[in-house]
Amino acid sequence: MSADQDYIAQYRLDEIMDFSVKQKRDANFTVDPKNTETYPAGNKIGDLVRLHRLCISRRVTTVLEFGCGYSTQILAHAMVHNTAQHGEFVKKNLRRNNPFEVHTIDDMPRYLDIVRERMTEPYKSRVTFYDSPVVMTKFNDRICTEYSRLPNVCPDFIYLDGPSQASVNGDINGITTDHPDRLPMACDILKLEHFLLPGTLIVIDGRTANARFLKCNLQRNWAYRHDEESEVHLFELQERPLGRYNAKQLEYCLPEGFQL
Repeated sequence: MSADQDYIAQYRLDEIMDFSVKQKRDANFTVDPKNTETYPAGNKIGDLVRLHRLCISRRVTTVLEFGCGYSTQILAHAMVHNTAQHGEFVKKNLRRNNPFEVHTIDDMPRYLDIVRERMTEPYKSRVTFYDSPVVMTKFNDRICTEYSRLPNVCPDFIYLDGPSQASVNGDINGITTDHPDRLPMACDILKLEHFLLPGTLIVIDGRTANARFLKCNLQRNWAYRHDEESEVHLFELQERPLGRYNAKQLEYCLPEGFQL
């Protein structure tokens, strides 16, 4: 049994989804606007286990997710676990007003419906879904995309795996991501950057061009790591705490210090 399978068994993640189903995909699978299938969990075992492990090890309290999917279920499962392990401490000692919640944004209503339908309690009640159209825009005069509406929350964990390239609205000087050879280029995190607390972790699944765009434009003290084998990018906000509540959160959630 592999380490990932051991982890799935330890946390009984196979009770919330079927990891046995896998699917071969062609080069255009993720950029085909006619594709209505979700990618099977069996193809994403390493990514899903990584998300869960990070949320558990960092004692994450509030998740902001761009792009719904099996990841939404995994993140909700981690929040239920963290509630049981850390709920009392967080309630009594930290200023976290969206404790152990997942806030998931997607620009494609049919996928939001699919994820809602396959989730069960107590995990489903941990998630708030947002149907938010995506538009072409500019950030620092660079062409990119943004969601029209974002949750008004302060996450300590951000997962970037959206939006779809094909459902973007509008164009900038004729440029749009609605082309199979274009690349995701979301700027939403950049607009939120100065609201984020030290200790916040950003995880990006693939989307290397978008990760490089963020790396070029983020202004605060972010540590960065690229796992090329897994195609995962990690950004950790490594700064002194903003006040006593943030200091307590860092001390409790990251007792051994920053992790990147």
